Amino acid sequence: MALNFQNNSPAPVGRVPLILTLVLALGLVGIYSAEGPDGPIHRVQALVEGAVAPLQMAGVPLGEAVEAAEDSGSDNAASEATLTALREQNEQLVAQLTSSEEIRLENERLRGLLNLRDVYDIRGVAGRVIGRSTDAWNQDITLDVGSSSGVETGLTVMGPTGVVGQVISVSAGSCRVRLLTDPQSGAAAMIQSSRAEGIVRGSLDGLLYLENIGADVNIQVGDVVLTSGLGGSYTRGLVIGTVARVEGSAGKDTRKIVVAPNGSVSLMEEAIVVFSAAEDASDRSIPAPSDQAPASGADNTGEGGQSDGDGNGDGAEGGSGDGGPDDAAGGEGDA
Repeated sequence: MALNFQNNSPAPVGRVPLILTLVLALGLVGIYSAEGPDGPIHRVQALVEGAVAPLQMAGVPLGEAVEAAEDSGSDNAASEATLTALREQNEQLVAQLTSSEEIRLENERLRGLLNLRDVYDIRGVAGRVIGRSTDAWNQDITLDVGSSSGVETGLTVMGPTGVVGQVISVSAGSCRVRLLTDPQSGAAAMIQSSRAEGIVRGSLDGLLYLENIGADVNIQVGDVVLTSGLGGSYTRGLVIGTVARVEGSAGKDTRKIVVAPNGSVSLMEEAIVVFSAAEDASDRSIPAPSDQAPASGADNTGEGGQSDGDGNGDGAEGGSGDGGPDDAAGGEGDA
């Protein structure tokens, strides 16, 4: 049997191009290394780099945009995780700011009470307003102090700027105060400068009128009106307000004298129930607050007066009032 020793595998023709490419590359590398920067291969390299450079520059913004998009996605994921915490922090800051403002306003009101206590040597107890009437026929407020704190019916009640009313009923923990502006109210009063006496009455329109005063008494806008203490209904010598308007002239019984309280009772939140005051209270006056211009005298504003007794009760002698309303009155038995 004859044996066939013929080799049928194809010749390695595919390797020839690879070998030629390697030889050419090595030759170019050698020429590139041997020639100077002005050689032909270097010039070709420069031309290629110049043609490709714009494409590279155009790709930079695209890369930056991709990176920005990735960062934005990360930020969105982070904000979702922290949004609730930021909202809670914001709510806490708002609550702290509100609380601080309330404390500041309370301190201002309590300084007014302290000022009156110091000026008139008031002995009494302070309380907070916990109720108000809602109709014009019965203008009264309710305080959170009562018989357990020594409060009795008939006692004078003062707000931060002056007399506001009188206790008409008492329970163990609260008392009801009829305001001076109530139509049923009446307080024996006098003009501080002339000592002329009359009665301050309330009205349905919320104004105070000074009545039963001598027709020959000269009344000027700005005159300070005090409690006279006649009849024992109100503690003597405490400021009620100032004359705001006089309708008619002296010598006529028909003239009307309007008295303006020193402050708004509707905004009052604390008050003092007066047990007693200095015997010479009627000769004392409330100093003007340091943060406002002093009163201009007996002018058409209804403030000022002969003794500057209009003070709004926010005087410099008050303390900080941080301790609450009981501190403002000095407590029962304090001078």
